[in-house]
Amino acid sequence: MPSGAPLPRSTPPVPASPCVALIVAGGSGQRFGAERPKQYLDVLGAPILRRTVLAFLRHPQISGVRVVIDPAWRAEYDRAVAGLDLPEPVAGGATRQDSVRNGLEALAADSPTPIPTPARVLIHDAARPLIDPATITAVIAALDDAPGAIAAVPVTDTLKRGADGLVASTVERTGLWRAQTPQGFRFDAILHAHRAAAGLGLTDDAAVAEQAGLSVRLIPATEDNFKVTTPDDLTRAARVLMAGLGDVRTGTGFDVHRFTDGDFVTLCGLRVPHDKGLDGHSDADVGLHALTDALLGAIAAGDIGSHFPPSDPQWRGADSARFLRHAADLVAERGGIIAHVDVTIVCERPKVGPHRAAMAARIAEILGIALDRVSVKATTTERLGFTGRGEGIAAQAAATVRLPG
Repeated sequence: MPSGAPLPRSTPPVPASPCVALIVAGGSGQRFGAERPKQYLDVLGAPILRRTVLAFLRHPQISGVRVVIDPAWRAEYDRAVAGLDLPEPVAGGATRQDSVRNGLEALAADSPTPIPTPARVLIHDAARPLIDPATITAVIAALDDAPGAIAAVPVTDTLKRGADGLVASTVERTGLWRAQTPQGFRFDAILHAHRAAAGLGLTDDAAVAEQAGLSVRLIPATEDNFKVTTPDDLTRAARVLMAGLGDVRTGTGFDVHRFTDGDFVTLCGLRVPHDKGLDGHSDADVGLHALTDALLGAIAAGDIGSHFPPSDPQWRGADSARFLRHAADLVAERGGIIAHVDVTIVCERPKVGPHRAAMAARIAEILGIALDRVSVKATTTERLGFTGRGEGIAAQAAATVRLPG
């Protein structure tokens, strides 16, 4: 923007229009003290960033989501958003203000693809995964007659100003609010404001808007929309999520595969040496197939064949971990968590006992859940039936998930 160019100080009302969410995930999270930035840590089996992104992707008034990251953590970003339909992330800057400006410039440069330049933008901290749909809606609605609006909560505690570890004075709290995100703006106005404020070191986008003379409306939000900053906050986020997951579902699955020529079988994600193989279109992993069906059944999402048809050649010889991960992603996309899974392998041979611990660990890894939420067992049919005759292997599974409700 040319030096001395006029800044938009107020703009006329605009009609409802596309709104993009810009998720700021470029911070290092030094205060948290973890080996990786907090936005990539898991809470109840899903990365914080993934939960944040999904909150906006699911909102009917959000037309697109773009994430600003530190490129040094690109591998963690890719893990966190795997399977989500997102455009290429934007490289952040030295400060949060720089990162947001980079994101806004990327949105402006993208027009008309992959996301057309929006009329409105919501800027949100990646480390606030508990943002609720009502607050998003209220911030967007406020932009009908104001150039800016932010989620915030009024200060209710008595405030003290300290000096040398002692109380120096009491601060009047009337009219004070704690700013949160999302902070929403008419796109052109906040882009110009950020360009003009480069280098000022402002702590949030509302401050950038204020610097430009833009009016910013306060939108009452909830205490649950807190920013994960410390390990205690991560525990608190887990408690909040669990409290909202009151719809408990159970699904079951069953699968069978016959023996064929070979020198190993794949069971629960492991290659187990045997004098035969298992016949199947994929890797014939009866344990993971049964568990995939159990998860799909818990959320009423069909069965494994409807998602991965055996008539489709792309699944020939496929690793069944892909099928199970897909089912887990569907649970996460519903805002749910996997509470527990239980698999029972039915066969005379090979012996499952020596491999049970490794099988449980592999399932926990695929699902992204704690090992104590996975059970793997084995039994025989006392030499009765096709498994007793050594003709094949069967598996049954049960899965418990918790969904919002």
